[in-house]
Amino acid sequence: MQTRRLGDSDMEITVLGFGAWAIGGGNWQFGWGSQDDQDSIRAIHEGLDGGMNWIDTAAVYGLGRSEEVVGKALAERKGEPPLIFTKCSMRWDDNRQIRRSLNGASIREECESSLRRLGVDVIDLYQIHWPIPDEDIEEGWAAMATLQQQGKVRYLGVSNFSVAQMRRAQAIAPITSLQPPYHLLRRDIEAELLPYCREQGIGVIVYSPMASGLLTGAMTRERIAAFEPDDWRRENDNYQEPKLTRNLELVELLKAIAAPRDATAGEVAVAWTLRNPAVTAAIVGLRKPGQAAGVLKAAAISITNAEAEEIEAFCRRHGIV
Repeated sequence: MQTRRLGDSDMEITVLGFGAWAIGGGNWQFGWGSQDDQDSIRAIHEGLDGGMNWIDTAAVYGLGRSEEVVGKALAERKGEPPLIFTKCSMRWDDNRQIRRSLNGASIREECESSLRRLGVDVIDLYQIHWPIPDEDIEEGWAAMATLQQQGKVRYLGVSNFSVAQMRRAQAIAPITSLQPPYHLLRRDIEAELLPYCREQGIGVIVYSPMASGLLTGAMTRERIAAFEPDDWRRENDNYQEPKLTRNLELVELLKAIAAPRDATAGEVAVAWTLRNPAVTAAIVGLRKPGQAAGVLKAAAISITNAEAEEIEAFCRRHGIV
């Protein structure tokens, strides 16, 4: 699989990486419904066997469960280990209630817990998950820099930051990467964030390139109606009218572009994000064995200018910006 250098690091990462949000399962605020851990482990192995060389997770996914499952998958796998990226700043209590913290001591504690759950000695990319509370960004980023100096993490990244917030962090220590949401239904980062990252040499690993499953080509109205009560997507407006009809029409266009390549709509959707020169790589979430087969071709698909314009025309007609 093609690789690209991530920002100012020495890491050559594959253009697709394994996203471990959904394998955290349900029973928490941003859960995806029930999830079998053995399915998760097999999905991780399939992604790595398919060429991915990094996994992105977070402490809060499943309230620690995702990191634990990733750790088990690593322990059961032989050969070259993947790069491990995880995130901090979202804590939870005994009642499974989530709070945000950029307190220095809290971040240091989170790092130790993530190292333990993952079963690794060092985290390759440690990221602040959300810049909340905003007034504590400097304290949180200084703590991240200290962890890097101590050798507990190799590189530092941010997720969901604005340009102004990145500038504040950069005054303390360099930013290797930004992790923002980016897909055909959410393009706001094109205006300021992507140009800034390209100018500054900051790597960009985008999340939800298939709009959390909506653009895969496998999503139907019936499947959406059957979402479990603790699946966060039930409340997402892209899964509801009046946007749903428009979004499923876009999927049909992606399917038409994918068909001559024997690919899926999801693979075209991911390839579209990788077409932007500021984007280093994309996170693709896998939950079950067999799903990797529906995303891996995204790494090799080259969308033509004519196809890109067809997609742009659809977006203009429907006010997708």
